[in-house]
Amino acid sequence: MTLGSLTIKNIGHNWLRTVLTVVGTAIAILSFVMIRTTLAAWEQGVENAAQDRLSTIHRVTFVMPLPKRYFDEFNGQRGKIPGVKASTYINWFGAKHPTRESEFFANLAVDSDTFFDVYSEMAVPADQLAAWRENPQGAIIGEALANQFGWKVGDDVTLTGTIYPGDWQFKVEGIYVATKKSIDRAQFILHWNYVNETLPEGRKDQIGWIASTIDSASQAATISQAIDAKFDEQEIQTRTMSERAMNMEFLGGASAILRALDIVSLVILGIMMLILGNTIAMGVRERTHEYGVLLALGFRPKHIASFVLGEGITIGLLGGGLGLLMAYPLIEQGLGRWLEENMGAYFPYFSIPTSVAAVALGLAAALAAIAAVIPAYSASKLDVIDALRRLG
Repeated sequence: MTLGSLTIKNIGHNWLRTVLTVVGTAIAILSFVMIRTTLAAWEQGVENAAQDRLSTIHRVTFVMPLPKRYFDEFNGQRGKIPGVKASTYINWFGAKHPTRESEFFANLAVDSDTFFDVYSEMAVPADQLAAWRENPQGAIIGEALANQFGWKVGDDVTLTGTIYPGDWQFKVEGIYVATKKSIDRAQFILHWNYVNETLPEGRKDQIGWIASTIDSASQAATISQAIDAKFDEQEIQTRTMSERAMNMEFLGGASAILRALDIVSLVILGIMMLILGNTIAMGVRERTHEYGVLLALGFRPKHIASFVLGEGITIGLLGGGLGLLMAYPLIEQGLGRWLEENMGAYFPYFSIPTSVAAVALGLAAALAAIAAVIPAYSASKLDVIDALRRLG
């Protein structure tokens, strides 16, 4: 009989408790992997945002509008900024499906002439794009949104407005395909003019932000300053930044949530270590007599400590392995696919990084070893006579 076989025998001493511990460890590892994958995917969304596309917003806050004439001045020949290739304007429409209000999707009122020049990663067939531009009530939707609601080209769609109250009628004229994962595949694109024409005078001719593509990402800071300087003397000042910087700013606003998730992942590991430590300590107490017999047969204290440590590490690895086996289908095929399709702008690559899987498995083994240190030390210090007197 080898040390390894004795370790396996120890694990099977109480199968029910061992199985429950392995399952508990697996759930902890699954939770840890899910949280760390979420954090990694969020950061990846920031990294993949375009650096050569700028967003010009109200200096005070993103939710306050800009006058539409800013775009006209900005885009006119006299106001052209060197280094800017193309510009467009966008406004958040903020409508919902009338019978499925809990299912969020971005809906944007845009300039039909320029929007798809700036957002070239949204590929639309030429005939569909032309039909959309001809129809003021036309809409172009993302492929994920089409799948979500079962919409197809030619369908009539009604949305209920929140920012702009009332029922709004649209006809799906096209479906775009995202050529980069940094683009949300579940957006609803409509005509800004269609909305603007129905508004009262006090709300007309307002836009949310101006988006511009530039010649080189290295010029982003210089061009941003030039754009903002253009409106310094206006009644409303602007703030311009790259798309990546804007996402990072949004990420900064959610920093408290991200820190909380980080702390939760560490708490989960702490709970897992307590579960493992309790199981190992109970096993050592129950097998005190057996360890006494082994010591009497000539096994050294270091062998006894090795049995206990080996048992802890094995249980940790079994739980970690099971947790990863559960995580891959749940995250890769379930949650990850849904987030990529519905929130692709923030979670473009929601899959388990190899580094996270490796760290999770390594932590399962390492924390199990740490949890087993005290029980292993106690077992190695057993007095042979006292241990043989213990029968359970």
